[in-house]
Amino acid sequence: MKAIRIHEYGSTDVLLYEDAPMPELAPDDILIKVTATSVNPVDWKIRSGHAKDWWPVPLPAILGWDVSGTVEQTGTMVTNFQKGDKVYSRNSISRNGAYAEYVAVRASEVAPAPKNIPLEDAAGIPLACMTAWAGLFEQGNLRAGQSVLIHGPAGGVGTFAVQLARLAGAHVIATTSAANTELITSLGAEKVIDYKSEDFSKILKDIDLVFDTIGGETQKKSWAIIKKGGTLVSTVGADENAAKEHNVTAKQYMVDSSGGRLCVITGLVDARKLKVIIDKKFTLTDIKEAHALSETGHAKGKIIVTVS
Repeated sequence: MKAIRIHEYGSTDVLLYEDAPMPELAPDDILIKVTATSVNPVDWKIRSGHAKDWWPVPLPAILGWDVSGTVEQTGTMVTNFQKGDKVYSRNSISRNGAYAEYVAVRASEVAPAPKNIPLEDAAGIPLACMTAWAGLFEQGNLRAGQSVLIHGPAGGVGTFAVQLARLAGAHVIATTSAANTELITSLGAEKVIDYKSEDFSKILKDIDLVFDTIGGETQKKSWAIIKKGGTLVSTVGADENAAKEHNVTAKQYMVDSSGGRLCVITGLVDARKLKVIIDKKFTLTDIKEAHALSETGHAKGKIIVTVS
């Protein structure tokens, strides 16, 4: 099969379009003929070597841990999917990814793809949406009527976090640039603060949950505006000492792959209660440009890479 592989860490130049062996299928695996994948920050962090100390990958490696496509073959123990099914998944980061014509994924990580959107668009959902879901509900225990402040609402994870929090009945506040205000408001934010012209830490107080995808100075300013006993959940690391000083809880996490969680998300998409925001689409042979866009940190929503 054709695939994008890296044989060493480095710039986008290490992303090579070449022949690669077909994936080996375990008894509980599904072989997916890839329609599309997406670019997530973890892709270029691994490619560049930035993540090699905490997440080394065997080289050569195929990146891309989102996939939508069609079941090509099932392992001997798989009974809930069959050839021809339209599916999607956030495949395990411990295995080769979906920058390829085919990928092998554990059946427990796979769900039927939404029917109300193009199959290639579904590739933008799994990792980002499940990260938002896990952060808000499993880590942050967000409930109806609570207030949540979302930092980085215009990114892949953030666009889903705003929608999910609003669906849950929370009061959604977000910090972003003025250029993104209309988008974030349309997704359900009740209040949008332009971080370039306003200091959210001087405006807000007694927030139940802060969902942080930014870190750094933004996180430092967040501790004081969280109510006592409240929570900050971060995808980029959280300062435990600062949390203790302010009598709040700090949580950092990486989302696990779950077909069951994805099934619930599929239902929301098909009910038109949740949508994937797509910034731009690339083909697999344009993967270097897709990585470059993701690395700017300014993509609105998801970056899709079509394969077939």
